[in-house]
Amino acid sequence: MKRIALIASFAFTCFATTAFGQDISQSQVPSVIVNNFQQTFPKANDIEWELDGEQYKVEFETGLLGTDHDVWFDKTGKVTRHKEEISKSDLPKKVLEKINSEYSSYRVDDVKKISEGDKATYTLELKKLTEEWKVAFDSEGNVLSKLAD
Repeated sequence: MKRIALIASFAFTCFATTAFGQDISQSQVPSVIVNNFQQTFPKANDIEWELDGEQYKVEFETGLLGTDHDVWFDKTGKVTRHKEEISKSDLPKKVLEKINSEYSSYRVDDVKKISEGDKATYTLELKKLTEEWKVAFDSEGNVLSKLAD
């Protein structure tokens, strides 16, 4: 039962689409956080800040194609979480193997890498005619959650 609750909690965190944060201007963000952000992501554009509980979340894009990023900072300016849009080809080999063996008839869409400390999770949408799933994998190709979309 605890495992189901943990998976449900993880899935909610990964796939929640409702914004819980409060939009703020960059001038309301502590300078230690802004400085760390600018040093870590010097080519960021289309920057939007939110106060998300006690963390500062910044949404931005990088590159010519506008790769989406969401990064959370604690009050000291340390990155606690980074969610970034990636291509299917950037998935770990074991995740790709799992997709190719068990979901080969599905189209892969909306691929994201979520980093928290030294742990990475990969979320994506699997689509086929009348079926659509949101699936989260660990870097070893294990399915962490699978929700009908």
